[in-house]
Amino acid sequence: MTIAFAEVDGLRIRYRDSGGPGLPVLLSSGIGGSLEFFEPQVAALGDRHRLIAWDYPGHGLSDDGPGIVEPDSLAAFALRFLDALGIERALLVGNSLGGTIAIRMAGLAPGRVAGLVLAAPAMTGPEVFVPFRVMSLPLLGEVLNRPGKKAVEMQIKGIFHPGFTPSPALHQVITRNVMRAGASKGLLAFLRATLTLRGIKPRYWQRSREILAAIACPVVFVHGRDDVVLPVAQSIACKDLTPGASLEIFESCGHTPQIEQAERFNALLDAALRAEEARG
Repeated sequence: MTIAFAEVDGLRIRYRDSGGPGLPVLLSSGIGGSLEFFEPQVAALGDRHRLIAWDYPGHGLSDDGPGIVEPDSLAAFALRFLDALGIERALLVGNSLGGTIAIRMAGLAPGRVAGLVLAAPAMTGPEVFVPFRVMSLPLLGEVLNRPGKKAVEMQIKGIFHPGFTPSPALHQVITRNVMRAGASKGLLAFLRATLTLRGIKPRYWQRSREILAAIACPVVFVHGRDDVVLPVAQSIACKDLTPGASLEIFESCGHTPQIEQAERFNALLDAALRAEEARG
């Protein structure tokens, strides 16, 4: 298993490659997250499949990417990241904003996407966590997103079910991500580009739905019933408009099903990969 850096557009991008066989799988975390948010998948499935988790620009230990503040820009960058690794085609797994990136990659380059596993994908409807909406406002955003212990606690309370306690190692990762130099500025820039006090700007969530409605590859939606960041109703609506899609709703689960109920999520991911292998 390799933790390394690839150079993309002059930026150093950190990634972890499990080195397993078969179709590559690109794992993309939510906004403010990092490759460690897919540690349960890499640890459990990395020997059987080639899992690649990455820190996209401005996240984790990757370089900042000035001006990359829209989903299509991130998706295009992700495709260039795959180019840097010599990967032509992959199954895409995304949580929250990572799900948006996966959907937009499928829109930009459908021939390179073998399938999607979308865990509480963002920007598929107008509704979003109220604190994110408030952060789109001048000054209030800076106050709410000031790095520190309260910001760490707010993130943990927002993304996890109350019955789930992150491990000390995960808590440390979240603290590092929140306290990262420039993290607050990058988060606010993205939020202000893509949403308002009313919610996600229509052109972003409507475009995601257009892509899903026309998609040809297999799509699996996964959503926690008790997600307070993005309502489960969004994944239900998207499942209904996506040809052949399936939906798994995890009870007593928040915004990060791949962490909170890792064993069940891993079984779904393994099944999706085996199905793709069977299709040849």
